[in-house]
Amino acid sequence: MRPWTVVLTGAGGFIGGATLDALRRTHEPDGRPVRVRAVVRTPPPSDADRAPGVRWVTADLTDPASLHGLFEGADAVVHAASYVGPDEATADAVNRAGTASLMARASAAGVPRLVQLSTVAVYGRGPHRGAAEDELAPAPGSVASRTRLAGEPSTLAAGGLVLRAGLVLGAGDRWVVPALADLVRRVPAHWDGGQALLSVVAVEDLARLLTAAALAPRPVTGVYHAGHPAPVRNRDLLAALAEHDLLPPLAADLPWPDCLRRLRSTDGWVSERQFVLLGRDHYYRSDRAWQRLDCPPGPGPLARLDSAAAWYRDHLRISTSGTRSEGRSAARACDPAV
Repeated sequence: MRPWTVVLTGAGGFIGGATLDALRRTHEPDGRPVRVRAVVRTPPPSDADRAPGVRWVTADLTDPASLHGLFEGADAVVHAASYVGPDEATADAVNRAGTASLMARASAAGVPRLVQLSTVAVYGRGPHRGAAEDELAPAPGSVASRTRLAGEPSTLAAGGLVLRAGLVLGAGDRWVVPALADLVRRVPAHWDGGQALLSVVAVEDLARLLTAAALAPRPVTGVYHAGHPAPVRNRDLLAALAEHDLLPPLAADLPWPDCLRRLRSTDGWVSERQFVLLGRDHYYRSDRAWQRLDCPPGPGPLARLDSAAAWYRDHLRISTSGTRSEGRSAARACDPAV
């Protein structure tokens, strides 16, 4: 029986790595084993080369020739690679032109399932409150979100699926929890009472959704939100992180104008735009993708923190002072997933 073959870009990254793990644990519904062509920019360590069911491929989205032959005989492509730094030329080369080249080659090779991971950051600065996929006009506010949006039409034109994720929590997250730690240090209170609702998803659940799309009996097309269906209240998120000793507990409430003044007067690496995205309502109707792909959304990102808390402590060294000793330069360059 021929294996079910999935080409996965960004396989060495936060979400791509979790998706690789999910694919390796899965069999296609008709019983065929799943084989993954894991695409990375740099060769993986030698132990990764021996991972069963995985063939590592070195390629660069900015070099179309490096994609030659990658898609032959594949059943699905999951495109989880992106550039989220501030350089516009690089962002355009990777997120727009690179996605277009990848989708064109995959379509020409006859790959039936094309899946692109995108971001709800394409909607820009809110507040946004429960809008469905067709109810908001994109208004991206950063280089990363603008170029990721520009990559979506090539996926849709090829008959593919675009999944726009919100905030992503879990082992490997070097943006969301570190950003919250920086903000709590600078504004040590519940921001506007902590009532803001956010679209959040655990990385392992997002990986399951991407896997379901890659293994779907029939290709799914269009644009869907990929947060957990139940939004997370900011106050509850901060409290859950405090319970895991990742943030200090908060007692006071602070009106939003006072939050902004405090933020502006205290040095830190999270921008005011990013503070707005984390501290005000930014949630989107997110039940349709899970239903369409027949994929249970799981217990929610806060329930998943038990399995991720040790990773956050070990890898980011976040303390209850709200500081951390590594990863700051990478986080400063990143655009949030929301």
